[in-house]
Amino acid sequence: MQLPTYTQIVQHIPTIKTSNVPGHRLMKQAAVAAIFRHQPTLPSQTELLFIKRATNPNDPWSGHMAFPGGRVDPIDNNPFDAAVRETHEEIGLDLHTHATHIGRLSQLIAKRKGRPLPLVIEPHLFTLEAPPTFTLNHEVSEVIWIPMGFFLQQENRSTMPYKIAGVEVTLPCYRYQERVIWGLTLRMLDELLTTLPYTNPSPQ
Repeated sequence: MQLPTYTQIVQHIPTIKTSNVPGHRLMKQAAVAAIFRHQPTLPSQTELLFIKRATNPNDPWSGHMAFPGGRVDPIDNNPFDAAVRETHEEIGLDLHTHATHIGRLSQLIAKRKGRPLPLVIEPHLFTLEAPPTFTLNHEVSEVIWIPMGFFLQQENRSTMPYKIAGVEVTLPCYRYQERVIWGLTLRMLDELLTTLPYTNPSPQ
């Protein structure tokens, strides 16, 4: 399996064919920002930014690995604006100044404990143009960069037990240094991975 270069990834993302949730304009909306960077010392190395959400009993995704983002507020013109605003609020990164918007992925229906919610999530993709300085708010406990190459190694694909309505099921995930990427974030990541050139992941 050949890892796409940073340039190949950036050039390919605008060509991704995305889909919208039927009736999404009648539902509550949210957006996230998936942010890429490359390491100058490793030209072929591309990394993707993740956050770990802080533990909060009122947060349906408390403690989860995720992309920065949140709900579309009345002050936002669209989901893109929400992704930019929420990223700045959560981790102190100004995407208008330090990043370039290169496309988006398909909209997803949010779920909680396996049940669909009346909430549509729209993932937007960015490339980082300058070294970032992060300032985390109370909603985020950690920011971490994960190499894209990690996700292209099938042996890194794993599973996890999860209970839905009292019934234990097995769900796909990635485990990176004791951090578990699963659920909605994994669905977004899988769409990205399956569209990249020269990759052949096998999502479960």
